[in-house]
Amino acid sequence: MGIDDAPLDDKAKRMRDLLSSFYSPDPAVSSSNSSKFASLDAINTSSFDADQYMNLLAQKSNLEGLLQKHVEMAAEIKNLDTDLQMLVYENYNKFISATDTIKRMKNNIVGMEANMEQLLEKIMSVQSRSDGVNTSLFEKREHIEKLHRTRNLLRKVQFIYDLPARLGKCIKSEAYADAVKLYTGAMPIFKAYGDSSFQDCKRASEEAMTTVIKNLQGKLSSDTESIQARAEAAVLLKQLDFPVDNLKAKLFEKLKQSLQDLHLKTEEILNVLPNSNDPSNPATTVDGSVHEFAEAIRAYRVIFPDSEMQLIKLSQDLITKHFEITEQYVKERTSVAKFLGVLRLIWRDVDLIDEVLHEAILPDYSLEAAQVVVKQYVASTFSHLLRDISDSLTVNVYIKQKEGEEEHPLQVALETSKNTMLQGSMDLLEDFRQLLDEDIGLLLKLRDSIVDWVQEGFQDFFRALDHHFLLLSGRNKLATQDRVLTEGMPVDKVLAGLVLVLAQLSVFIEQTAIPRITEVIATSFSGGGVRGFENGPAFVPGEICRIFRSAAEKFLHHYITLRTQRVSVLLKKRFKAPNWVKHKEPREVHMFVDLFLQELEATGTEVKQILPQGAIRKHRRSESNGSTASSRSNPLRDDKMSRSYTQRARSQLLETHLAKLFKQKVEIFTKTEFTQESVVTTIVKLCLKSLQEFVRLQTFNRSGFQQIQLDIQFLRAPLRETVEDEAAIDFLLDEVIVGASERCLDPIPLEPPILDKLIQAKLAKKREENAIAS
Repeated sequence: MGIDDAPLDDKAKRMRDLLSSFYSPDPAVSSSNSSKFASLDAINTSSFDADQYMNLLAQKSNLEGLLQKHVEMAAEIKNLDTDLQMLVYENYNKFISATDTIKRMKNNIVGMEANMEQLLEKIMSVQSRSDGVNTSLFEKREHIEKLHRTRNLLRKVQFIYDLPARLGKCIKSEAYADAVKLYTGAMPIFKAYGDSSFQDCKRASEEAMTTVIKNLQGKLSSDTESIQARAEAAVLLKQLDFPVDNLKAKLFEKLKQSLQDLHLKTEEILNVLPNSNDPSNPATTVDGSVHEFAEAIRAYRVIFPDSEMQLIKLSQDLITKHFEITEQYVKERTSVAKFLGVLRLIWRDVDLIDEVLHEAILPDYSLEAAQVVVKQYVASTFSHLLRDISDSLTVNVYIKQKEGEEEHPLQVALETSKNTMLQGSMDLLEDFRQLLDEDIGLLLKLRDSIVDWVQEGFQDFFRALDHHFLLLSGRNKLATQDRVLTEGMPVDKVLAGLVLVLAQLSVFIEQTAIPRITEVIATSFSGGGVRGFENGPAFVPGEICRIFRSAAEKFLHHYITLRTQRVSVLLKKRFKAPNWVKHKEPREVHMFVDLFLQELEATGTEVKQILPQGAIRKHRRSESNGSTASSRSNPLRDDKMSRSYTQRARSQLLETHLAKLFKQKVEIFTKTEFTQESVVTTIVKLCLKSLQEFVRLQTFNRSGFQQIQLDIQFLRAPLRETVEDEAAIDFLLDEVIVGASERCLDPIPLEPPILDKLIQAKLAKKREENAIAS
């Protein structure tokens, strides 16, 4: 009984261990402390203590909990029995399959031992026959190998005897590399047998190599040899164990001098074709020289392994010089195609040198210099556009108008400058777009910066254009940076017509040019952001529009001021020249009236060339009696004052003046619009106000007062035809007469018949002059 129980216990223990390993992924043995204080969940461990588990369970659970735990454990036991049964079934199938496999192997092994014995016999037979063949051919093989060694030795001996002649042929053909190769190959033999068997050959070979070394030294020191040829000569001398380290400083000096021939020349840049691969391109020769320089760098690194820093400096100096010359070149006007051709040439040199001297990091080194050059190119194109606009203005206004080449110079100047500004801006944007589309490594890295430079360039360009407009108009002092643009231009004598052109051009920039440019920039030059978002956008169209809107108004008012000042100078001369207290009786309309009308005619000619016509509206004032005549001239004519009633005439003039001031309100100065009628009307109003002020500063006798009355009455009709606000003009003309009467010692006006007679005489005289002129 005891004997049977032991195997049974062992079997049960093994099954329990198998089930425990199956259900517990980490069946680690708990320590003694953990077994002592095992929790209720430690039932699956190998150190499970049933009594301790029951005691803990009885202490922690009530009767209902114990019954529930009993039901759960019964269910788990049942599930475990089911799983064990399934595991047994599965293993049983595997045992059956393994048994079948063993049976098949047993059947296949039967007879294999006999076959192995036969194979061993055959192998032993082949080995014995092979040993017999080797034994029979051993003597012949030894003889053949001996003959082969003898043949090789004879070849070497023949090579040594032929070496002097071969070296002589290499010297004649200047194949010094082959000579060095042949001599270095014979050196081991000369070291071993040069003092005995091959003494003569060694001496002749050394003499030949002395000549080779001398010629190589000559190549190394020659200024006519290329950099690559010098480097090859140095390599060959080093292979001959010739001390070349003492030539290091001299070689680098030669290499540094040779860089002068590799620098881009201005004339070469000017002749660079857009296609850098064209054989006729002068840059092809430069590129070949740079290729030789790259090969020289490769050779120098072999000759002087510690020369890396010097070579890096030379390479960087070469690229720096390229960019410095290009920087000088881009200051002149050049096409974008040529500029891109120069950049391709420089980038190709960078690639050539970078292949042999990657430590120089030339692509990154050249990026900063390229940034300066490209930025300067963008800035120079804007400068050239500014110059073109300035020339289109000054040439047509100052030169062609002076020489009389154009019938309407101001109109030509305006249209030319409009086209130059807008088309030039579009051409600039197209050129800048080519910079963005180019696949040169430098430009690809600078793409975002180029976008910012273009936007900043337009912002600065329009600010500079506004500044230059102020300079041309005479409203700004001559700045140093503008001396080139204004060279040869009479800044102190600004033409009023040019100011009017600037006013209308500013309107065109605000309303047409800025929207067009903004649209193209938004389409093709969006992005950027290198300058930082905290700095705000690079191009602000709204700000530029505000600048030129304000500039247009300033120029228009400045034009009006210039024209008014010319008339003021005329009036000043008119009123300061005569002695008005001793003025003679008027015989005709004074000539200053003709000059005044000529100035207005010149103003009308200018505004008709530049400004559009406005809506035709004549401001006529209606009198209480229905008359459209002057409010102050009618009483003068109707009253028919006699000379004997001087005080009565003066009082009536004053009473009439005061009555009209309260009876009628006339708006004199209104906002000036960009139309022909508005500008001319404003100028006439200002001139009449100046005339009124000059009148109030004088003292007149009767004749002087009558002369003023005659001149003003003659001006009334032509001024009405010129201006759009007749009411204001009538009012101002009346103000002049009243002002003269107030300053007159004896304000007796001319009688209407005499006034009309003098006016008709003047009109008839003008018709005769016009007929003669035509």
